[in-house]
Amino acid sequence: MLSSEEHPAQALVDNARRAERAGFTAALISDHFHPWTDNQGNSPFVWSVLGAISQVTEALRVGTGVTCPTIRTHPAIIAHAAATVATQMPGRFFLGVGAGENLNEHVLGDAWPPPAVRLEMMEEAIEVIRLLWKGDTQSHRGRYYTVDSARVYNLPPESPPIMVAAKGAGATKMAATLGDGLIATEPDEDQVRSFRDAGGGGKSVYGKLTVCWAKTEAEARETAHRQWPNAGMGSYIQDLRLPGDFEEVASLVNEDDVTAEVLCSPDPAWHIAALREYFDAGFDTVFVHQVGPDQEGFMRMYEREVLPTFASIELVAGGVRNADGD
Repeated sequence: MLSSEEHPAQALVDNARRAERAGFTAALISDHFHPWTDNQGNSPFVWSVLGAISQVTEALRVGTGVTCPTIRTHPAIIAHAAATVATQMPGRFFLGVGAGENLNEHVLGDAWPPPAVRLEMMEEAIEVIRLLWKGDTQSHRGRYYTVDSARVYNLPPESPPIMVAAKGAGATKMAATLGDGLIATEPDEDQVRSFRDAGGGGKSVYGKLTVCWAKTEAEARETAHRQWPNAGMGSYIQDLRLPGDFEEVASLVNEDDVTAEVLCSPDPAWHIAALREYFDAGFDTVFVHQVGPDQEGFMRMYEREVLPTFASIELVAGGVRNADGD
């Protein structure tokens, strides 16, 4: 996970290159206008960073995790940007989309709609994106968006997959019916089953695991609490407007609140066990977000101790199987 909230543009590019060399096969990059908190301190423009990543990696699959295509950025512009990146990374870019947060989507003065409206907007946004990826001149006049005689000239040979981030039942069903796969943040077997039953059979299921590796557990816990307090904020996360608002809520979040959501351990066995939970729940890809500045130490530990554990694992329906058949 390339955390745009925590790292400037060049560091994200460097981390993508290091990740590929360490043996990671895919990366998510967050698409934010603001960081969650002022302490995180960064928020580079994701499409510029993706262009740079395309030039320093060769096989790494990369996708946005996630882009909100509904308010701050019109879906026609997302279609244009994503198509361009896909031409720079043939066959290895995917567009992750989600309903967004007020933190990023209020910046042009737009109202923050209720959840049901946000889902309607995302449904239409996906329709607009796919329409423009057909090529030729296209127009659309819908409830939320208008496209007037627009054409995306630079298209990849195949349209990139659209992965839909979802948590609730409605968004999960949308991911199954309109998306090419699901992005989820918990190893929830019931959600995966609901996704499959709603039409997502055979589609990819991506998970996101947030960790903080450090030389000691105490150091990891302190770093996670200081750098990623939003992990412990629960339902506040979608509606707050400014990083300063998150800072105020962060003052109410203690270390235990954060570490209940962030795996804080130097022990590779804990990381392996957490990843297995996702695979056992039916996920086929897991992105690991290392909180804090020590990306090098985290990647070194995963390269030596974690990734080799999964090199001999074959994904099967509902779980994993070792090379020996167990």
